Amino acid sequence: MSYRYVGPAEIRALVRPGAGGRAIGSPVDLGAWAVERGEAEAREPYTFVVDLDGRLRLAPRRSEHVACAGGGSVLAAGEMAFSRASGPWTAHEISNQSTGYCPDLTSWHAVARALDSAGVGHPGRFTHEVVFRRCERCRECSVVRESEFVCVFCGSDLPVEWNVDS
Repeated sequence: MSYRYVGPAEIRALVRPGAGGRAIGSPVDLGAWAVERGEAEAREPYTFVVDLDGRLRLAPRRSEHVACAGGGSVLAAGEMAFSRASGPWTAHEISNQSTGYCPDLTSWHAVARALDSAGVGHPGRFTHEVVFRRCERCRECSVVRESEFVCVFCGSDLPVEWNVDS
């Protein structure tokens, strides 16, 4: 499944041609990216997307996911933090937290394939899961908390199945 940008139009309008996060295809690419970011920034999670070609793309944490994706659709989006003790790189924190794309938890499979392809270890799941749903009554997008499928805007019940882009 792919995800279209569903966030504010004014944010998408800021994306310029040729923009997009850095494609990470190997541990060398990730190491170069981390060195360019500097020690302080390397300690916090990065914005990531998995593009439609299945490549992991990274941008600084406070970047918009739609900019990291170059304005296009994605297979996954969220935040990711890396570590490297003495061996290979590992993504040790991974979430699907992206209010611009609101990806379903099933997007994990695309994340795992992208990390495996890049030779980066991972925990085998999102370490922080965010459940997004669109309210069928008021059409706002909500985050489901503690399995309470209730719209925070109008109090209506939210669908159990992902429906943000429907």
